[in-house]
Amino acid sequence: MTDTVSTTSLHSALNLPQALDAATQAAHAGAAILQAHAYRRADLIIDHKARNDLVSQADRDAEQTIVDILTRLTPQYGLIAEETGGQTHGQATWYIDPLDGTTNFLHGIPHYAVSIALIAHAGTAIAPDVVVTEDTPVVAVVYDPSREEMFTAVHGGGTRLNSQRVQCSRTDALADALLATGLPFRDFSFADEYMPMLDQAIHQTRGVRRLGAAALDLAWVACGRFDGYWELGLAPWDVAAGTLLVREAGGITTDLRGRDPWPIKGDVISGGRHLHPLLYGMVEPYLQRG
Repeated sequence: MTDTVSTTSLHSALNLPQALDAATQAAHAGAAILQAHAYRRADLIIDHKARNDLVSQADRDAEQTIVDILTRLTPQYGLIAEETGGQTHGQATWYIDPLDGTTNFLHGIPHYAVSIALIAHAGTAIAPDVVVTEDTPVVAVVYDPSREEMFTAVHGGGTRLNSQRVQCSRTDALADALLATGLPFRDFSFADEYMPMLDQAIHQTRGVRRLGAAALDLAWVACGRFDGYWELGLAPWDVAAGTLLVREAGGITTDLRGRDPWPIKGDVISGGRHLHPLLYGMVEPYLQRG
């Protein structure tokens, strides 16, 4: 949510174009490292953080480059990255996934991305006359180096794919909708919730795809390739950038459990403005309240 802000806060408004430029530079640099590693995957050192949760030297090298660039260009912001952690700080915090779709990458499947988002904290001015009243994604970059597709968004400025404005689909019926999702792969504690949702989606929609990169799932909702998307058990850096991409493309992305202003706890539901409530209505009966 946003509200008007007094003239005493003019000097403290975030410079969103500057932040977008920094994120774009960082995404390009991180992706260049990923692509360099992609040509010698067999030589990568791969560690297991947990069952089916992999990290490679490509993740680490790309993340370090992204962190270095953002720290140099925007030292005033906090920073939280998938592999090295971090903490919120100041008016806003970067959320970084240097390689969303690590398993795809390691198997040579060309469907992965760099994802970078800036989250403005409650009480921060994001324009001379606008202040956010809750934590809000305000800058987003998702870069797919295999297709050379750069998705970008700034709060209030729309979503772009390689500089061309994009919009969510206008699909208004589940029967006409192509959905994306993600199967439980690391945390199976919510499988009893998820599986009946998937069963309903299979029977009620045009089809369901599981491509293995949440940031791209959300980016593809933003440009209309998917009509809707839901998933449970993700991390905040998986969904931070994609949340803004969809919102600025005229769609809705929310915390599936209704707890937070954006899906920071990793339970996400997203879609065009007409489809989102229908998709929520389909999956909500199977949510376990606790």
